[in-house]
Amino acid sequence: MKKIIIPVDFSIHSEYALETGAALAKKHNAELIIMHMLELSESLISSSSNARNEETAFMLMLANKRFEEFLDKPYLEGVHVTPLIKHHKVLKEVSDVANYEKADLVVMGSRGHSEHDGIFTGSNTEKVVRYSEIPVLVVKSKPESIEFKNIVMATDFMEESISAVETGLELLNQLSENVILLHVNLPNLSFMSSDEIDERVSEFMKQSQLDDKNVNIDFIADHNVEDGVLSYARRINADAVAMITHGRKGLSHFFGGSISEDLVNHAKRPVVTFRK
Repeated sequence: MKKIIIPVDFSIHSEYALETGAALAKKHNAELIIMHMLELSESLISSSSNARNEETAFMLMLANKRFEEFLDKPYLEGVHVTPLIKHHKVLKEVSDVANYEKADLVVMGSRGHSEHDGIFTGSNTEKVVRYSEIPVLVVKSKPESIEFKNIVMATDFMEESISAVETGLELLNQLSENVILLHVNLPNLSFMSSDEIDERVSEFMKQSQLDDKNVNIDFIADHNVEDGVLSYARRINADAVAMITHGRKGLSHFFGGSISEDLVNHAKRPVVTFRK
């Protein structure tokens, strides 16, 4: 892990993401690229008016000052930090910067759905996850530790999921001592017997060659994927949960259906997402 992107809006949730990113950067000797999106309209930026140009310059000056104050944190001492201000509040820019910088991870705070503005409302977090081709770690609270002992990663153990699971495990094995691949057994047409699950898992492991990885297998029965993942995470006191996303379909899971976007908003634990 060499580069970590952190979008910030100077809120408390920005600080949660910043502190988490700083701890990861120290552990992996990585660079932090910290982004702030200055909310300037296209008309203000493109205008040739002297008055508007002066207003733009003034807002940039204020943003730089606030950025400098925000980054004055003791936990950033010794961390290679690159501040970056973007002019537009366009969350796709997070993905664009991450791709350009060849970042390994985006760390983002979230407070779930809220009536307040800011880039850390739940809907905006979903947009970052949806666009990002880079794994995203979403945090909700001040990090107690980045030493994740157990991470639960939901999967359907289908052949088309192998690539995404392998990509996810590359990062998760850097973050956690133990990764659990979880299948949520659903009712009705999606239901499988224990023997059917065992057979599918066996074939998946054989084709993916994951037998030598630091990963365990388990399954749980529930009415939907979201409830199953959260229930299992509570049951084993997992430190984080992980899921695969389909970019153009939002937080759509590959279980032959879709997992609710509420998982990112409702999970109290950190959530790591990977683009399929």
